Amino acid sequence: MSPREAGKAASITLVLGGARSGKSRYAEGLIAPQPPPWLYIATAQGCDAEMRERIARHRARRASAWQTLEAPHDLASALATAPASAPLLVDCLTLWLSNRMLADAKIEDEIGALETALACRAGPVVLVSNEVGCGIVPDNALARRFADLQGELNQRLAARADCVVLLVAGTPLVVKGKMAGGSSP
Repeated sequence: MSPREAGKAASITLVLGGARSGKSRYAEGLIAPQPPPWLYIATAQGCDAEMRERIARHRARRASAWQTLEAPHDLASALATAPASAPLLVDCLTLWLSNRMLADAKIEDEIGALETALACRAGPVVLVSNEVGCGIVPDNALARRFADLQGELNQRLAARADCVVLLVAGTPLVVKGKMAGGSSP
């Protein structure tokens, strides 16, 4: 029986927003009130100098109580092997999805494994993901497939989440549920 089935499941918060909307910083703030250590599962890969600099900035702003686990591909295993009650942040699902698409993974299986791993968590989980469907329809098949899969991933995780928050220009808007303690962010 999973923690969710036993009534001892983690609270899951999905933080959505566009690029540079403040999602990561906001998500970190949701975990920080929990007792440390906090686990940061990072999905970014430093494939070029600019991305390595972004990763370094993210790490530099986090307190020493954060433990970072890099999981650009096997996110479900990272969730499954992390201490079950540890407060956990996944940043971000969008990069993870693109990593898996470029690796020609079976995305439906990957999302299923992610959902199973989330159902087994006991500690609070915050998931960060981009909301990509607010722009124009992309002009190529790969980009359209990515937008479709990202939308499906976000919908499936939002259905599981206790709380969904949309960040717009750094401002959180609660789309579903309430924040821990019953208050809005």
